[in-house]
Amino acid sequence: MGFFEKLKAGLKKTKDSMVGRIERLLGSFTKIDEDLFEELEETLVMCDIGVSTSVKICETLRDRVKIKGITDPLQIKDLLKEILVEMLGEDQVIDTTTKPSVVLVIGVNGAGKTTTIGKLAYSLHLAGNTVLVAAADTFRAAAIDQLEVWTNRAGCDIIKHKEGSDPAAVVFDALTAAKSRGADVVLCDTAGRLHNKKNLMNELKKISRIVHEQAEGSALEVLLALDATTGQNAVSQARLFNEACDITGIILTKLDGTAKGGIVISIADELGIPVKLITVGEHIDDMQPFVAKDFVNALFDD
Repeated sequence: MGFFEKLKAGLKKTKDSMVGRIERLLGSFTKIDEDLFEELEETLVMCDIGVSTSVKICETLRDRVKIKGITDPLQIKDLLKEILVEMLGEDQVIDTTTKPSVVLVIGVNGAGKTTTIGKLAYSLHLAGNTVLVAAADTFRAAAIDQLEVWTNRAGCDIIKHKEGSDPAAVVFDALTAAKSRGADVVLCDTAGRLHNKKNLMNELKKISRIVHEQAEGSALEVLLALDATTGQNAVSQARLFNEACDITGIILTKLDGTAKGGIVISIADELGIPVKLITVGEHIDDMQPFVAKDFVNALFDD
């Protein structure tokens, strides 16, 4: 199955819920009027797109309907697709332009962070990179063992200490090893404790400082793993994490297990943080770069 087909299959629940509602709504109107826009706005909010984003979408729709002189409600769908692609912004990829490049993956427990790192390691390895994984989530029981299983599947090496060790020391050793081995990318797992805990944020700052000291000039990505099934709560998580550390991108996980895929649009619009990667399955190759046009087409195309 190709990437687009896999994305389309993974978004089926969102398509059935979100696009199904929109199509039924448009089909129930014979003309475009204010009632239609009000009901569409309400529908978008119910599809986890968020109030402010839904209002913005409908305001833009009103303007374009007027400009283009559209009178058939069913033609709104194409305009909506166009607006969503624009709102999602330019596609952005992970920066791996330096040697080594460093990627910190952060997020609360349960977001699929460890499995996501395994998938990302596999993807980078498949692209010809030598990848080292730093097991810097040293607090959660069995986190290191779980990560080791995934890195073995990905064909990558892991740098680990015993449970309870200083996470920054693990990252330090991983960067040292990366330089001596000529590795291309260092992927760092981090503790997934609650995002409002001061200790966790201090820990992330310490790790970031180690990266800047030991890999000065290296490209540094801070990627937040967010569980798409949590809907609007994911936006709240992203906002709080972004206040504590400079997030460069989001990995949206479990898109195949939710009808709340519209959350992608809220994140892009409300936070201005690019969604760089999405996962649409449990297998190691079920991670894809986020491409706005493909995402929207997978949702709306028959």
